[in-house]
Amino acid sequence: MANTTTLTPKQFQRAVLTWFAKSGRKDLPWQQDITPYRVWVSEIMLQQTQVKTVIPYYERFMQSYPNINSLANASTDEVMHHWTGLGYYARARNLHKSAKIIVDEHAGNFPTEFANIIALPGIGRSTAGAISAIAYHTPYAILDGNVKRVLARFKAIEGWPGKADVHDALWDIAEHYTPKSNPADYTQAMMDLGAMICTRTKPQCTLCPLQKTCVAHSTQNPTDYPGKKPKKVQPVKSTIMLMVQDQHGNLLLEKRPPTGIWGGLWSFPQCTTEKDIQTWCTLKDIAINDKKILAPFRHTFSHYHLDIQPILISTQKQHKIMDANQYLWYNQTQSIGLAAPVKKLLEKINE
Repeated sequence: MANTTTLTPKQFQRAVLTWFAKSGRKDLPWQQDITPYRVWVSEIMLQQTQVKTVIPYYERFMQSYPNINSLANASTDEVMHHWTGLGYYARARNLHKSAKIIVDEHAGNFPTEFANIIALPGIGRSTAGAISAIAYHTPYAILDGNVKRVLARFKAIEGWPGKADVHDALWDIAEHYTPKSNPADYTQAMMDLGAMICTRTKPQCTLCPLQKTCVAHSTQNPTDYPGKKPKKVQPVKSTIMLMVQDQHGNLLLEKRPPTGIWGGLWSFPQCTTEKDIQTWCTLKDIAINDKKILAPFRHTFSHYHLDIQPILISTQKQHKIMDANQYLWYNQTQSIGLAAPVKKLLEKINE
């Protein structure tokens, strides 16, 4: 029989904050010298990415761009270079775009009003709430993946959170329990609880401060919540990546369009079929000295798989590039943003 005992908001908050005071994370880089800018960058990096992955990227980013003005004044290539390997590159583009907006419209000061924060590119309701709570100590609720899991299990909310009714129900619960005082610690506590204790698989219920009143725990099926996203067969696409290399070891890269996959990053030119290779090389006035077919591999996006066939083409001389903004000969020392498969292929070449 399910446990029907519940907690008042104050009891819930006290339980979570008491646990956080003893067991929560307090030494993360963005928890030191807290400023709205530092909180903002960390929250964007932490979207769909684990803390341990984010830490080195965050530290390098802060070293290069210690404030909003330095980020706004940086080139897109420099920013994307710092993001290479972190994934979800729209986050970096939006971060850079937002920094310019803040300089132009807010005199370089991160906005304090929730409405102005959520208006920035790449910031949704939960991220705006986290920034407001942690940087400004204003009581806005958050609902990231970790918090969704804690609340869905605590109240046994059925269904996938991507559905509007489930999503709305979880927001109502999040706002119900968010305290008016000490929202910064509470926000961090809820994120930590989901990340450290109420994990997606093998939750450590015996260590959870909400165990006694958690409905999912009382029915012994915590991993049934939140509901899973309906499975959909991901389509498979394929492409050929042309790794054109001159006699000095430089590789020809092409800049991706600003939107779409790998938007704004540098990648190897692509062809659909092997027959297209000669046509492409002729158009670019590239003489094929040697052609080597490398091992194919699969790169998976959130919505499809991409099977990549890399082909290494040797050419005797470095041909002049007609459009220097679209193409460049890369010597592996330049600071530019690289698509993940490109980085992977460069590492293989260097082995």
